[in-house]
Amino acid sequence: MRARSLFPAVLAAALLAVTGCGTEGGSDSGTDAGAAPSTASPPTRSSASSDGGETGAAGAEMPEVLKFTATTVDGKPFDGKALGGKPTVLWFWAPWCPKCRAQAAETAEVAADYAGKANVVGVAGLDKNAAMKDFVSETKTGSFPHLSDESGDVWKRFEVTEQSRYVILDKDGKTVYEGVLPGGDGLAEKVAGLTG
Repeated sequence: MRARSLFPAVLAAALLAVTGCGTEGGSDSGTDAGAAPSTASPPTRSSASSDGGETGAAGAEMPEVLKFTATTVDGKPFDGKALGGKPTVLWFWAPWCPKCRAQAAETAEVAADYAGKANVVGVAGLDKNAAMKDFVSETKTGSFPHLSDESGDVWKRFEVTEQSRYVILDKDGKTVYEGVLPGGDGLAEKVAGLTG
């Protein structure tokens, strides 16, 4: 009898430990003051390919994480390999998300200010392409590419599980930041630190 009464409590505790809760913050590869050190990132997010084949911009070895293809919200083909050799901001957003809308102006400004020095790419998901196109038009963020990721393939590749998140990669394709920047605050400083 006693084992039966303990089972629901043990099960609930295990489920809470496994699922955890999302946070509004982000991580700079475990460098946040007071934050627990991060565990090693999966190889697809942080390590360069060792298959000895492909190289990206500036002759650098192409990171595995950038070996993907997609389609922009305008229907054009997009090859992730084009991002190699420069720091990259991936902005994961959804058309109906007010936090994403609040990040749009700052993200567009960073894209303009660092054109040629860093890549900025929107990765739209959680809706249909027509809504994604409307968002880009309404927020005036059409100066940089936006991927239509209705299937969620790019979101899965970068292990993004919620909208209004940034994933920032250094020139070697290593994730140096992943999280929410309310209103895009701090994005310019993070990119400046990578472009020297």
